[in-house]
Amino acid sequence: MKLNYKRTLCVGFAFFLIMVFWQAYDTIIPKILTDKFGMSQTASGFVMALDNLLGLFLLPLFGAISDRCSARLGKRTPFILVGTVVAAVLFVCLSFVDGAQLAKLADAGVIDSEQGLATIYEAQKDAELMTPEGDRFVLSELYTEEEFTAIRSAMDGEENPAYTNYVVPARQAYAWSVTKGAPGTLVVFMVILLLVLVAMAIFRSPAVALMPDVTIKPLRSKANAVINLMGSAGGILVLILGLVFATSSTQNAMMRYTVFFSVIAFIMLAALCIFMLTVREPKFALDMQRESKRYGIDEGEDDGSGSRALSKPERKSLIFILLSVMLWYMGYNAVTSKYSVYAGQVLGLDYNLTLMIAQAAAIVAYLPVGVISSKIGRKKAILAGVVMLALAFGCASLMRRGSSVLVMDALFALAGVAWATINVNSFPMVVEMSRGSDIGRYTGFYYTASMAAQTATPMISGFFMDHLGMTTLFPYAAAFVLLALVTMLMVHHGDNKPIAKKGLEAFNVED
Repeated sequence: MKLNYKRTLCVGFAFFLIMVFWQAYDTIIPKILTDKFGMSQTASGFVMALDNLLGLFLLPLFGAISDRCSARLGKRTPFILVGTVVAAVLFVCLSFVDGAQLAKLADAGVIDSEQGLATIYEAQKDAELMTPEGDRFVLSELYTEEEFTAIRSAMDGEENPAYTNYVVPARQAYAWSVTKGAPGTLVVFMVILLLVLVAMAIFRSPAVALMPDVTIKPLRSKANAVINLMGSAGGILVLILGLVFATSSTQNAMMRYTVFFSVIAFIMLAALCIFMLTVREPKFALDMQRESKRYGIDEGEDDGSGSRALSKPERKSLIFILLSVMLWYMGYNAVTSKYSVYAGQVLGLDYNLTLMIAQAAAIVAYLPVGVISSKIGRKKAILAGVVMLALAFGCASLMRRGSSVLVMDALFALAGVAWATINVNSFPMVVEMSRGSDIGRYTGFYYTASMAAQTATPMISGFFMDHLGMTTLFPYAAAFVLLALVTMLMVHHGDNKPIAKKGLEAFNVED
């Protein structure tokens, strides 16, 4: 019994293009909302939660619809095709609206412009503002206009703490005053953003459900490792582009994103073309069904509605694994949705490089984790991953500007390995309890749990960051990951099931 790695890689291009989009979305959209529109962390957290709020309803819906689709291209492929094309086009349109907002800011949108700094000072000199550390200040009590307009974003090639602590909050407050005075651009931005998110929601569940559609149950952890490897490859590609475009640089905080977004859209469409040319979903699904029969793999008893009937202990395990998913996403997504802002304002680091190290560590870990999980079991692997993730976030909470870059890189590498260990096994544990006819439905359960967490956590973590300071991010994340450890201990179903070998295969000790 061996996994067809070539076929799984081809299927993985659907997840590759999904993660290309989300990596760009999670790192750039928060910067646009706070830098260009001047939103608070709480308000931007609400916007960042919209995709997850939509996902609560749309992912289970389209997962279930795709279960019943009988198109010539297959159950999942039509959704992937339409959703990707629409999302890529609208994503580029979003950058045009971002450019329109930047034009409204005029000189204040130009980094190190004396005229822009004078405009900001005049508008915000008597307002109460807050540094990234949570210290409140009034601009006019710290600087005269002449002193303020002399502050630059960098000194001797290093980022200037005075700029980050005082100019950036004042500039963002000014941007919000401009947005409130003429909100039309924000309205258009939000409408297009919602359409992009709907387009992505159309095909996310079908794309993820495709792997178990074409992979027999005992090999799904290994296959999920390959799929997640493809996703991480997409994420790391976007982070490399971020380094090339210097998207995390303080000097580029007010840059135009049209070229960057266009490159992202091109990569998504190129990955879609490879997927369409190499994946024959109906044939792959038929091959999986034949292989399942060959090994005598039971898809479960039908309850009369086309769904597998779960026993009471199985239902309990399903509830606790979904609760665990919610809790570790509460921690993990708080970091991924806020780190691009946190890295610059608290650590003075390039977020692209740190996140790229985490993605690279995950890529290295995915295949070994898949193999190890098939030996020791999914639950034990997840528990190890949760402990590592909590440790990484807990230690990261102690890091500040001037702390060792190598230590922060090591912590993110550990977080990458930990997330790979969790991610490879959690989804297969959920769909292990399904049957072939309702994989999309169980995929919807999984994403409902993760999206519920990702809906709430940007707003909750943003509230703490606004009122207690930016440095609450990592303690918040570590606390939720530790709670997931408790709930995961209550899960007793969904683990790997050994398959009895038949005939001569019974004498073969290899997979």
